[in-house]
Formats: sequence, C-alpha cells, structure tokens
Amino acid sequence: MLALLNQGVRDGAAELNREFTSGRPFRYLTIDRFLEPEFAEQLMAEFPAFDSACALNERGETGRKAVFTDLERIGPAYAHFNRMIRSPEFLAWIGRITGIPNLLYDPDYAGGGTHENLDGQELDSHVDFNYHPKRQWHRRLNLIVFLNREWEESWGGCLELLPDPWTSEGARPAEVVVPMANRAVLFETNEHSWHGFRRIQLPKDRENISRRSLAVYFYTEARPESETEASHGTLYVHRQLSDEIQAGHTLRQEDVDEIRALLARRDVHMKFLYERELEFSRVLAGIVKSPSFRIGRWLTWPVRAIRRLTGGKSSSAETHKH
Repeated sequence: MLALLNQGVRDGAAELNREFTSGRPFRYLTIDRFLEPEFAEQLMAEFPAFDSACALNERGETGRKAVFTDLERIGPAYAHFNRMIRSPEFLAWIGRITGIPNLLYDPDYAGGGTHENLDGQELDSHVDFNYHPKRQWHRRLNLIVFLNREWEESWGGCLELLPDPWTSEGARPAEVVVPMANRAVLFETNEHSWHGFRRIQLPKDRENISRRSLAVYFYTEARPESETEASHGTLYVHRQLSDEIQAGHTLRQEDVDEIRALLARRDVHMKFLYERELEFSRVLAGIVKSPSFRIGRWLTWPVRAIRRLTGGKSSSAETHKH
C-alpha cells in the first residue's frame, strides 16, 4: 500500500526521522509531494461537498467547518487512502520516522477525516485531546494532508505551530505552513504541541474556494510516564490582540471589529465552560446522593476514624476527598 506515497518520500524514512526529531517548537516535519501526484488529484476530485449537517461545533451550533469521518463512503481514492494508513506496513513506516513504535490506526477517525473550512473560519491555538474518547489509547501523532490546488499565505488559514500561546512572545508562530495541495504535516501531540490557524480571508475572486485537508490521528496503548497527563479534551487559547493595538495607536475600524470579535468569542467560551461545569456538578451531586455512595461511606467510616485518631489526614481533608 505504500505505493500510494511518492517514491522519494517512502524511500527517505531515515532523513525524515532526522527532520522530525529536530523540529521546533515540538517534533514535526513538513513533506511536500507526499502522495503520488495522480492519487492526490483523485483525492481532490472526490473531496466531499460542504454539508451543514457535518458542520456542528462543540456547542451543537452550525459553523463554517465541515468534517466527514467515513472515508470509505466518500469515494474509491479515500477508500484506498484508508486502507493504506491502517496497513501494518504504513504504521511501521510512520514509526520509523517518529521513533514511536506500535502505532495504532483509529477506525473511528475521532476528530479526524476530511476537514473543510470556509471563508471567515479560524482555529484558535490548542492542544488536542490526549486519549481516544472510546478506546482510551494515548494520542501520539497528527498527520494532515492538504488538498488545496491554490493558496496564498496572505489568505490566512496557514497552519501555525506555537511555543506558548499564553504569552505575547510565545504566541508568535515558530513555523507557518501554507496549506498547498499534496503537502503533509506530521507532528507529535502532547501537552505543549500548540497549533491552529488564523482567520481565512479570501479575496473577492476566490471566495468560492475553501481550506481542505485530510486529518489522521495515531495512538499507542502505552506512553512514557513523563509524557502522561490526566485525560482532557481539546484545550483552546483564544488569539491575542494584534501587536499594533497598544498605547498611542489610533484605532481603525478593523481594529475595533477585531476587539469586539475577540471579546464576543471569549464570552461564548466562558458560557460554554460555565454550562460544562454546571453539568459536571450535577453529575457529581448525583453520585454523592446515590445509595451506593452512601453505603460506601458507611462501610469505610471506621478507616477514616482510625486515620484521624492516628494523626492521618484531617476530617476536612477526607471530606474534600470524598
């Protein structure tokens, strides 16, 4: 199945490993002419039309990003691609490049598949969810293949790799990848693999095109303890204000629009976090009030009493724990 890859790519695993290992701000590499040109053309020709039913965001709202995860249903080229990335041969090849053995293919394409972003869409800097939502595998790698026949950096939508989006200096991208056709980016996912892209702003004569890509994520059953963190979802950091907006700067209308847009997005995100915490509190309250929890408390009270008498954890600490 590696025949679908460009021959120079599939024969260059050793050189690709050196490039991947030296990548900054985290391990990554960019590969041009990733697939055989004819096969890349087939993927672009079969790319699914934008479907609003596939464009629901995390709050259940229809957005300007459509995701299609069932590659087998899209067309023959996508079925071939799917068979390639799940093959032991391909997984071993990716393992040689990254130094991560025993990689696992995700048949669910959780968060992956075809991604289409329309004009005006952007993706805040983020680190990805770190465990597969169903299988509890460790997420290790992202592979993104871009499928845009034309794209200019000035249009936005370029993949940015950032050191630390919480600071002004760290929010400046260490690498910017223009999403041109048949260009692939492979990078590891961890607690500091921050990435995203700026708002897509297409010129008037290009508003009929979109940012298109094919995303694949790889997992392992185990991970070095030093890289392991508690399970979490995708964590976003909203884009900071432009460096131009500072004391003495005369605000233009576009500056005002940017400030209002960022404040509105923060308000929406804060509401989302508030509603999620309420839901979590309801679930926790249900657990605490459940008969099984009360029975457990009753059965373990002697142990807690002995700990208090012997100078163990205080009752307030125990109460907080339980």
